[in-house]
Amino acid sequence: MATFSDNFSKQASIYAQFRPSYPHELYDYLSSLTPAHDLAWDCGTGNGQSAIHLADFYEAVYASDPSKAQIKNAFDHDKVVYHVEKAEEPKLNENSVDIITVAQAIHWFDIDKFYEAAKKVLKKDGIIAVWAYAAPIVNKDIDPITQHFHDKIVGPYWPSEIKLLQQGYTTIPFPFREIEPPEFFIRKKYNLQDFLGHLLSWSATQRYIQQEEKNPLSKLKTELEPFWKYETEAKQVTWKIIMRVGKLPS
Repeated sequence: MATFSDNFSKQASIYAQFRPSYPHELYDYLSSLTPAHDLAWDCGTGNGQSAIHLADFYEAVYASDPSKAQIKNAFDHDKVVYHVEKAEEPKLNENSVDIITVAQAIHWFDIDKFYEAAKKVLKKDGIIAVWAYAAPIVNKDIDPITQHFHDKIVGPYWPSEIKLLQQGYTTIPFPFREIEPPEFFIRKKYNLQDFLGHLLSWSATQRYIQQEEKNPLSKLKTELEPFWKYETEAKQVTWKIIMRVGKLPS
């Protein structure tokens, strides 16, 4: 059995503050694919960003994550019940779940074992949706600086699992009858400090700080300041969502 590698407990509160939330339209679309709306399982829920959105469409949300720190920082919601447990070992009944969602997390799982569990708990006409978002896009001046930071400065500190995300989830197994979703984007207004806070929440940035004992964002801030004239200026940041959606095999 794969051991749980906790890449987020140390920055759980930063993660909760600076990770972008997903667009309402995404959940509107996914909920339209399920005939019933009784139970959703948000797996690898982190701080519950996806779980609380699902609560707008489903009567109950089972939100699980192996990180106690993440669950401690999760958003409260009447319909959401949080569980500290591995993705591969849900305490759910067979054929009980209308939708399984995995936001920004499947690359951390023992994917084959997770799928075994998912197939058991998913209803016959239920769906599974896994997604993540790409690097943030701001404008032609800022994007090359951010990309250089992502690829070169903290690049060596990305866990190997991140390659699956960087490949757009095109290489992960997906043993389901696939549904082609429309394109979705996350859009959020960030000032410079918010933007740097988001980059601080990256697991690679945290690993860099831990191993090098210095914060690489100080230098990055200096590089960004000429293009972010006022720190309080709110710029639109966009992330493209990469997604796989499917139903149980016939």
